[in-house]
Amino acid sequence: MRLKTILNKVEKYSSFVFDKARICNQYDNWYWEEDVIVIDLRARRNSRPVCSGCGVVGPCYDHTTLRLFEHIPLLGFKLFFAYRMRRVDCPRCQVTVEKVPWAMGKKEVTINYEWFLANWAKRLSWKEAATIFGTSWDTVFRAVQMAVLWGLFHRDTSNVTAIGIDEISRQKGHKYVTLVYQIDENQKRLLWVGDHRKEETLDAFFKWFGKERTDKLEAICSDMWKPYIKVIKARAPKAVHVLDRFHIMSNIGKAIDKVRAEEARKMAADGYEPILKKTRFLLLKRPENLNAAQEIKLSDLVKYNLKSVRAYLLKEDFQNFWNYKSSAWAGKFLDRWCVQTMKSKIEPMKDIAKMLRRHKKLILNWFEMQGKISSGIVEGFNTKAKLTTRKAFGFRTYKVHRIALLHQLGDLPTPDFLPKLC
Repeated sequence: MRLKTILNKVEKYSSFVFDKARICNQYDNWYWEEDVIVIDLRARRNSRPVCSGCGVVGPCYDHTTLRLFEHIPLLGFKLFFAYRMRRVDCPRCQVTVEKVPWAMGKKEVTINYEWFLANWAKRLSWKEAATIFGTSWDTVFRAVQMAVLWGLFHRDTSNVTAIGIDEISRQKGHKYVTLVYQIDENQKRLLWVGDHRKEETLDAFFKWFGKERTDKLEAICSDMWKPYIKVIKARAPKAVHVLDRFHIMSNIGKAIDKVRAEEARKMAADGYEPILKKTRFLLLKRPENLNAAQEIKLSDLVKYNLKSVRAYLLKEDFQNFWNYKSSAWAGKFLDRWCVQTMKSKIEPMKDIAKMLRRHKKLILNWFEMQGKISSGIVEGFNTKAKLTTRKAFGFRTYKVHRIALLHQLGDLPTPDFLPKLC
């Protein structure tokens, strides 16, 4: 079977014909260090060129110089389409270069090759994809950018009823990006990426999202970052704003870790036995997640009247909060727990109690949604977002970081016309 037959089977162009195919390392004014495959394309007899500006068919004015378009590699060989572009005598746009179905504008790679690279860039790092397919990092980036822009233009966001908002670090030096996810039961994806984690950042999301779609939101899940809470209250008053269990327990865990670290340093300075050594995760884990050795060590540790132990017991007592079905009874439990914690004289835990009191209404919204909305989904996406960044060893600019995140997590649509090779 000839190569032309395969190409006509995979991607046939109605107004163009695949002509000669050759293996060479020199073609016209192009030279390569290794052999490549070059396939000539020509317009069908009596076909008329299409204006690249307005899409109107017009008469051929003349021909430009020969152009090469890089296509999907074949059996280790780079593959190029060679075509002499026609110029169209368009009544609207005057004389313009024709539009061809295998490439866009002045790009030197074919559309199908760009989609091919974009799909592989989801599985590999961009540098690896460039190395394997014998191209450059910039070519892979432009392919991914094209796929993201096409997907953003064609995606449907009219069915979004629940969103989760969080931020991740983009670079060292407190450089963050704000991420907004769709967390509906039937669809979960990254919706929007914004630079920084300021009020203006989240406000820009709601401006982009629009009032009509915002009014359809039933629930919004976020952490306790004040700028987020302020903007959500102003922009989406109809939605139920939920402060999720994950973030609350995470803050309690950080408080316990702070108590343990301070107490361990004090005990070491006073010359006491280092009984808190290697107990960090022992105090942060749930009892059911401990192994046998950890259970024995914990049972010995709780016999001591230490601040770390009292903080741990307060944390385990607070776990009962999530077992309530009624927000009213949960609110009473929260009040009692906060009073008990304030009397404990453990400053980091007292700060947690004050924080919970300030956000009591938003915390109790978790029961109003009956636990259906959870930022656990958001945290899962955040982990994938961090892996995306780490896989590429970081991105120097926000623009590239945004493209990478939307490509990996946006669940963006792809065109139906792509051949199986892509």
